[in-house]
Amino acid sequence: MFRRIGRLFVIKTRFEASMIIYALALGAIERGSVYLTQYPGTGGKLLFLACTGAVFMAGGKIFDCLRYERERREREAQAEAQAAA
Repeated sequence: MFRRIGRLFVIKTRFEASMIIYALALGAIERGSVYLTQYPGTGGKLLFLACTGAVFMAGGKIFDCLRYERERREREAQAEAQAAA
């Protein structure tokens, strides 16, 4: 039962990853706008940039992990095909 629920939280496709990154970006922009109002001037702008920069780093990591997982599955499939032959 827990395994079936856990599968819901696994990112499988680039579309799912893009939707998650979009949601992260919305939250980061919201938090950044709060920083701009709380800390007017350069400090608020730097915190805003830090929020959006974190989304870029997280998005890159998510896409890298998807590519790694796809390549790993392909290598395993090739190994199984060679072992069967």
